[in-house]
Amino acid sequence: MIFKKPNIVDLNDKQIQILETAEKLFAENGFDGTSVRNIAKAADINIAMISYYFGSKEKLLESLLLYRISDFRMQLESVFSKNNGFIDTLDEIVTLIVKRIHKSRLTHKIINFEFSNEARQIDFDSYIEQKKQNLYLIKAFVEKGQKAGVFVNHVNIELLTATILGTYFHFYNNKKYYQNLFNLKDDEAIELYVHNELTLHILNTIKALLTHEN
Repeated sequence: MIFKKPNIVDLNDKQIQILETAEKLFAENGFDGTSVRNIAKAADINIAMISYYFGSKEKLLESLLLYRISDFRMQLESVFSKNNGFIDTLDEIVTLIVKRIHKSRLTHKIINFEFSNEARQIDFDSYIEQKKQNLYLIKAFVEKGQKAGVFVNHVNIELLTATILGTYFHFYNNKKYYQNLFNLKDDEAIELYVHNELTLHILNTIKALLTHEN
């Protein structure tokens, strides 16, 4: 079989099944701890099919990252298409980002590890470019709000998402501390805290950055 690089926009159901199965196994066992055979078995397919669709485990990870980042772009565009007010749209964007990173937090850890692994032959160029395109959508929204006088001009737009992710991952990487601090007794309590108090805190932080006058 000859490997052909998949078009993320036109993935078929079987390709999506493989990607989502791989994502689950990567999150549970790590990239090195997951073999193509493991993925094929969990997806109930032949190993040759993974080679045909993706070429290698590294290329599969590259496709997974593009699949997820492209999905985020579609969700962003859906939020902007509603043409709600600036503050309501900001609420929805921040909530969307927190929900997505919380759901795929283990995958994010893998991405961060692979980014810093210089020995790995993984091409992140397309993924980085897509992330920049998503940032440009958010930047265009903020700049539009600045022109409308809703958002202040003295803000580093490029670091807004870093503020969201940094706050979330500080909380989750220190989960045991915050469980004790806030008396979060089980996983259900943590879930509720993330989707309520933590999301609200992050949202208020981003609003303050965008609306506070010097």
